[in-house]
Amino acid sequence: MMAKGVLPSQALRQLIADGAISASQPIIAAQIQPASLDLRLGTVAYRVRASFLAGHGRKVADRLAEFEMHRVDLTAGAVLEKGCVYVIPLMEGLSLPDGLTAVANAKSSTGRLDLLTRTITDGGTEFDRIPEGYVGPLYAEVCPKSFSVLVRPGMRLNQIRFRQGQAVLTDGELTQLHAAEPLVSGEAVISEGLGFSVDLRPARGDLVGYRAKPHTGVVDLDLIGHYPAAEFWEEIRTTEGRIILDPGAFYILVSREAVTIPPDCAAEMAPYLAMVGEFRVHYAGFFDPGFGHAAAGGAGSRGVLEVRCHEAPFVLEHGQVVGRLVYERMQSRPDTLYGQAIRSNYQGQGLKLAKQFR
Repeated sequence: MMAKGVLPSQALRQLIADGAISASQPIIAAQIQPASLDLRLGTVAYRVRASFLAGHGRKVADRLAEFEMHRVDLTAGAVLEKGCVYVIPLMEGLSLPDGLTAVANAKSSTGRLDLLTRTITDGGTEFDRIPEGYVGPLYAEVCPKSFSVLVRPGMRLNQIRFRQGQAVLTDGELTQLHAAEPLVSGEAVISEGLGFSVDLRPARGDLVGYRAKPHTGVVDLDLIGHYPAAEFWEEIRTTEGRIILDPGAFYILVSREAVTIPPDCAAEMAPYLAMVGEFRVHYAGFFDPGFGHAAAGGAGSRGVLEVRCHEAPFVLEHGQVVGRLVYERMQSRPDTLYGQAIRSNYQGQGLKLAKQFR
C-alpha cells in the first residue's frame, strides 16, 4: 500500500513514465516542481460568455459549444483581454489510478498579476479539484482581472499537486512540528492551519504594498524584469499601521511573519473566515517543500498576499490575521527543494511584485 501524502518530484516523473500524466507535447524537466507539476497552455483559447463547470456526466467540449463567443489562435501569441473569460485546453491530460486525487492552483506569478486561473475537467462540479480515477483532458479557465496579458502555447499559468489519501496535518501535529522546528517567526497562531497576518508597519520606510492601476498596457508574460512597476502599480504607503481597501481594487501586500515549509511538508494558502471582512486573500496558494527553509538556502520567507476587496471599503490593520497555511505531509522528501538547484523567483522574498516588473 502506498504511503499517504503529497507526491514529490520523483513520484511525478514515475506518473509520467507510467502514463498517468500524458501530454500532447513532451513534458519538460522545468515543469516538475518539488511537489507539483506545471501545466501548459495549448494552442487555442475559447472566449466564453461566462465561467462554467462541466457538471456530472458532461464534457467541457460540449459546454464550450453552448458558451463560446469566438476562438483565439494562440500559436503566434495573442492577447487575453481584461475582464473577459477564456477556456484554454491544456497540453496535459490525466489517467489517475485509484486512491490518487489532484488539486490545481495558480502559480505565484499568475496570482500576483491578478490573473484568475482555475482548472476545469470533464464531469467536474468544483474548480481545481480532480477526483481519483479521473481520465480525461484538463482545461484552464483564465480571466485577467487587472491587466490584459499576452500569452503563447506552452506558458505555465497553473500547476497541479497529487496526493495519496489524507495528508493534512492536524492542529496537534502542526503544534508538535512547530515546537521541533519553528514554522513561523513570532507566535504561532494554529487553528485549522497556521494563521498569518498582514504587515503594515515595515521595519524600514512606509511602503506597505501596491495597488493595480486601472488603465494600463498589455503584459507579455514572457518578459521578465521588463516593465517599470510605476506604469502598472500605485505604491501604498502608510505610517499609521492601517490602510483602507477600495471595493474592486487589487492589492499586493506581505505577511508580517516569515514562514518555513520543511522539506517533508508542503502547504497551501487557504482563505481566512469570511466573517472577518469584505476581502479575499488567496489567489496562488501552493508553497513547496523547502520554501524559506535553511536546507534550501532560506531563513524564513514572507508570504506575498494577493488581496481583493469586495462590496464595501474595509480598514485593514497591522497584525490582522488574513489567511492560513494548511500544511500537508509529503509522501517522501522531494529530490529537489524550493530554492535549491531550481530557479525559484521568490525564495527569501519580502514585498515583491510578479517577476515581469522591475
